[in-house]
Amino acid sequence: MEPQFLSQKQERKFLRTLAGLQFCHILDFMIMMPLGPILMEALRIKTDEFGFLVASYSFCSAFSGVLATTFIDRFERKRTLLIIFFLFGLATLICGLAENYKVLLFARGLAGAFGGIIGALVQTMIGDVIPYPRRAEATGIISTAFAMATVAGVPLSLWLANNIQWRAPFILTAILVLMLVLLGMRNLPEIRHHMKGKKTAYPFSALFAVLRDTNHRRALFYSGLIIFSGFTVIPYITIYAVNNVSISTDDIPYVYLCGGAATLFSSRLIGKFADRWGKVRIYRWVASLAIGPLWVVTHIGTVPLPVWLLCTTSFFVLISGRMVPAMTIIVSSAQPVLRGTFMSLNTTVQSLSMGLATLLSGLLITQDVHGAIIGYERIGIIAVLANLMAIGFVGRIVILGQPGQGIEN
Repeated sequence: MEPQFLSQKQERKFLRTLAGLQFCHILDFMIMMPLGPILMEALRIKTDEFGFLVASYSFCSAFSGVLATTFIDRFERKRTLLIIFFLFGLATLICGLAENYKVLLFARGLAGAFGGIIGALVQTMIGDVIPYPRRAEATGIISTAFAMATVAGVPLSLWLANNIQWRAPFILTAILVLMLVLLGMRNLPEIRHHMKGKKTAYPFSALFAVLRDTNHRRALFYSGLIIFSGFTVIPYITIYAVNNVSISTDDIPYVYLCGGAATLFSSRLIGKFADRWGKVRIYRWVASLAIGPLWVVTHIGTVPLPVWLLCTTSFFVLISGRMVPAMTIIVSSAQPVLRGTFMSLNTTVQSLSMGLATLLSGLLITQDVHGAIIGYERIGIIAVLANLMAIGFVGRIVILGQPGQGIEN
């Protein structure tokens, strides 16, 4: 069952199109966090209710990830991805048209149900098409979607929310989805080689096959640790910046502009380093460096905007940068015939980790009478401990697709 490799020109179009799809998916998820202060005021909701808005996306994504394991390796990749992406766009449009908190909560869950499968399919298709020696660099290219979402998507969305209405970013994203569906129909190759061979006897047979593999279970645990260590901190970072660091809501776009601009260059560079010097080695270096920003952004007090921008830019670069080699390790740990099912299950694990981390943070932090966040320091400590566990655990994962298929150091 040979992978399907493309010409250099086809590969560039393939990766750029996937990056575009990933951009919309990430922007739709990310925009909720910087919109926190605006939504809390517009909908008159509290921090725990806002936490449910963020977590609903994650938990529905987790559920859909399990559901996707019953069919994702049974169908051609391109058609499956574009259909789900179109439905994701419709759900995002409903978010923009929501009349109240309950409707928005439902729409966020619906968007999460489709959005989680998109992320799994994008990573699966990279594993299907890109050879292992260049896979981290390809993952780095896809990761620029995060950078573009932060450097362009989030600031523009915040400008639209502040100058038009909070609904505008969701409607814009839905329009972009439709455009990218048309582009994907032209630029994405059909991928069918995973469909060859024996048909599964019952819907969850592929899921159980994934879970029986010890290496798969290790990779999934590692994946959950990484996401948990970031999403204990990320959902409330904007609220903390406004209420504790005394950053003006008008200056919040600069946080994402600076962080995204730096990540735009660092993601691809980290990918190249990982391909050259080893995915595990580079992951450990970047994740170790990320401990500093994790600690600082959760413990720092009132500081001038330039100091906060230095802290948050380092946070963006290193927290997202560690995901480049990490996702390459995770994708490459899967048996090729089960890669789609494995990545769907990985979506479930990551989404559950996001949701649990967000809810845990919402329970551990409170606001005083002035609106300041209390308890964010404890969140930072938990994040650092989870990050350290992931650094130690990664060496136990066997990476497939390289000479000897052994553990890469």
